[in-house]
Amino acid sequence: MAIGNFLHKLFGTTPGKGVQPKEAIAYSVTGFGQNFICTIIGSYLTIFMTDALLFGAAEKGQLFKTISGAMAVAFLMLFTRIFDALNDPIMGSIVDRTRTKWGKCRPYLKWMAIPIAATTILCFCPFFEAKSKTTFFIITVIYVIWSMVYTVADVPYWGLSTCMTNDTVVRGNILTFARLVCTLGAGLVTVGVPIITSAVTAKYKDAEGNVLPQFIMQNAETLKWTYFICAVVLALLAIPMFYYGFKNTKERFTTTEAPPSLGHNLKLLFKNKQLLLVVLSGILGGARMVYSYTGGLYFAKYVLNNEGIFSVITLLVVPGGLVASVLVPWMTKKFTKKWAYIYVHILGAVVMFAMYFVGYDAPWKLVFNAVGLVLLGIPQGVNNIITYAMIGDTVDYLEWKTGERGEGICFAMQTFISKIGMALGAFIGVFSYSWAGINPEANPAISPEGKQLLWNILILAGAISMVGTIIPMLFYNITEKKQKEMVTEIEERKKSGKRVK
Repeated sequence: MAIGNFLHKLFGTTPGKGVQPKEAIAYSVTGFGQNFICTIIGSYLTIFMTDALLFGAAEKGQLFKTISGAMAVAFLMLFTRIFDALNDPIMGSIVDRTRTKWGKCRPYLKWMAIPIAATTILCFCPFFEAKSKTTFFIITVIYVIWSMVYTVADVPYWGLSTCMTNDTVVRGNILTFARLVCTLGAGLVTVGVPIITSAVTAKYKDAEGNVLPQFIMQNAETLKWTYFICAVVLALLAIPMFYYGFKNTKERFTTTEAPPSLGHNLKLLFKNKQLLLVVLSGILGGARMVYSYTGGLYFAKYVLNNEGIFSVITLLVVPGGLVASVLVPWMTKKFTKKWAYIYVHILGAVVMFAMYFVGYDAPWKLVFNAVGLVLLGIPQGVNNIITYAMIGDTVDYLEWKTGERGEGICFAMQTFISKIGMALGAFIGVFSYSWAGINPEANPAISPEGKQLLWNILILAGAISMVGTIIPMLFYNITEKKQKEMVTEIEERKKSGKRVK
């Protein structure tokens, strides 16, 4: 009983009425498993291609004269993710047209568990031949298929939160908890995989962390199998989590009207101006956490000479993110979602510019940057939660304005934002790898000038992106008070049978 009361207080739910804590936990468990899959692909497929399959950098000075293997990987990640992101509105429309006995969002958790796990494993197939154009083509095809499969699972997952409850406070609490659990899932992968790969390849490296020339192929082969095994384990763990979320959640707020067409949904999208502001903010902020993607792993491996340090970089962000997650309800009550979001990104921009000017080439500077990473966890944690909550509010705004909810098309924009961020993160990371002249087959693999260039790109890109994400939100105007007024008016319309003119 005590645990039940605590959970109801945590989520703001009412015993026996509406959404219950069991559903919120099940919803979060699915996100935990989903982030196993998302993170192994988003953070490690690029380094699998550059360091295990040896699609390395061009010779120094050749970046803009030829397309190096690394730049080909960079453009693959960029264009595939953009193509995939553009599919999100289509998937959102499909979700809005879905009619099953389980609802319109939940069934995708059941249907897509095995396909997404299978395509994840195929991306890290250990039988791919290194440096082969055929290999590159095959991975491209598999990665495009994976991206499409992931979209089919991801869009309805986030849309499900608005079908479970229309109470913005309860929904915000559920999303806060879910994002915290998702971050934990991503964090376990981000921290664990570099520790494993660093340990299994240590025997092939010299004291400075460079791969010895006679062991280049052995090192690459070991990496191939290590990433493959990690992908298999994570995918198999994720499958039952999808089914658990499907079985233990319930949709309460879905329309029974005739399903809308894609064209109609796109028109709805452009009527939802508040949602478009959130989307623009997310796109401009797509590179704010670039150091936590592949670029950060390259920095740890080739500048700090130990890829396992990437786990430390990731862990340093966690405390700030946890603090932010706990404080989000208080921050939104004190400042509103809009201003809490703006304030933390101002903090993030200041911190990153300070890190850029301080540099990294002395022990005290590394300590300063470690503190900076802790502080950067705050905007990361707040963004991960508040963005979803604001999009949920824009669903209510759309229904208030047009009489139609459009959960699928609205939450497709959240996955759109996430994929643009992943695209930019992967592209900037591998672009910096190539521009810095990193070559995993050389010893040393990077020059002193290349190290500084890698640092400059990663930190400045993040700092500028922090500033960019603030600007659109200055024009966002859905307050907590306004959201409650909209929901009340919507309910009154439904009771009276009135429609929006």
